Amino acid sequence: MSILRIALLSGILIGGAALAWQIAPAKSRLFVLKSEPHFPLVSGFNLNRQEFEFPRDFGAELNLVIVPFQRYQQEIVNTWVPFVQDVEVGFPNFIYYELPTIYEMPVLNRTFLNEGMRAGIPDETARERTITLYLDKAKFKDALDITSEDDIYLFLVDRTGEILWQTTGEYTPEKAADLLQFLQDQ
Repeated sequence: MSILRIALLSGILIGGAALAWQIAPAKSRLFVLKSEPHFPLVSGFNLNRQEFEFPRDFGAELNLVIVPFQRYQQEIVNTWVPFVQDVEVGFPNFIYYELPTIYEMPVLNRTFLNEGMRAGIPDETARERTITLYLDKAKFKDALDITSEDDIYLFLVDRTGEILWQTTGEYTPEKAADLLQFLQDQ
């Protein structure tokens, strides 16, 4: 291989690494503030590369947080999306977020994963509301009293992180009615 080719290839690799470093989501910060179940103080970046810190940056008084752990669980999350979008229309103090929760990983892996998700989600609202967490999953799950990663978890929380309502799994009319009843009682 010629010196020119090696230099060109090195430049591409270094330039690619520099770009990845610029757009890479930082490792999430996680602080568990209470011993009882609550939404902890946690940071992450959405698919538009904007940083959020929750519960501070929750956008409403009532925030539905959907927490998947595995790629295949996106299909389960998607069973809820049309319903929660409709709920947002009827309840102006309600907003939903999707927080894919992933173990801590190196910066290039985080960049690859986030940019892959970004490319696969053309909907702007979905990009804004998908905030990936790269953190110590055991501590995060302990704070929320999550016992398994085999299903998705949904938490309705206020701006202080207090859990007001919760469920697991795919959308069902019964779960939806339960959430609506809770919202109407507020």
